[in-house]
Amino acid sequence: MAYKIHILGAAGAGTSTLGRALAERLNVAYFDADDFYWQQTEVPFSAARPKDERIRQLQEQTAGLEGWVLSGSLCGWGDPMIAQFTHVVFLRLHPQVRLQRLRMREVQRYGVEILEGGSRYDNSVAFLAWAARYDDGNHSLRSLRRHETWLAALACPVIRLDSTHHSAEALVNQLMPLLSPSAAK
Repeated sequence: MAYKIHILGAAGAGTSTLGRALAERLNVAYFDADDFYWQQTEVPFSAARPKDERIRQLQEQTAGLEGWVLSGSLCGWGDPMIAQFTHVVFLRLHPQVRLQRLRMREVQRYGVEILEGGSRYDNSVAFLAWAARYDDGNHSLRSLRRHETWLAALACPVIRLDSTHHSAEALVNQLMPLLSPSAAK
């Protein structure tokens, strides 16, 4: 079967890690929505690419591929891709664990620049505050409510996983039997 799988969830839930591991297991291409959403700038994640350009680039890179895995959130801009999905994986993680992962990732990426007075301090504070609103946020931002509404409209199978106590390898092992054409939504 040609798999075209979209993995989404809150920032820090592990969608990119799971996406790379699943693409490797399936021996298909891997893509991250952030690579299409954000322009390559000196200050990372600071300038969104125009919506039409994002979707055009994503469609061009996936065109002609027998299979692929795409992680990240497409809600609000990537709907033209929905018809191609064979499966969607919705990944959850306990909010406290997720936010701790994000704090650690910020330190790994930017080091002392995220400390008060550092060049990334304001960006880091704003990013972590945005990420903390996921579980209670409304439809205007990347939120659980927005994702649930988007998932409810999909025709393909939606697989729900919790990454709280599972490695990427364990999650891939859980996913493999659920990727059959007969798996129910």
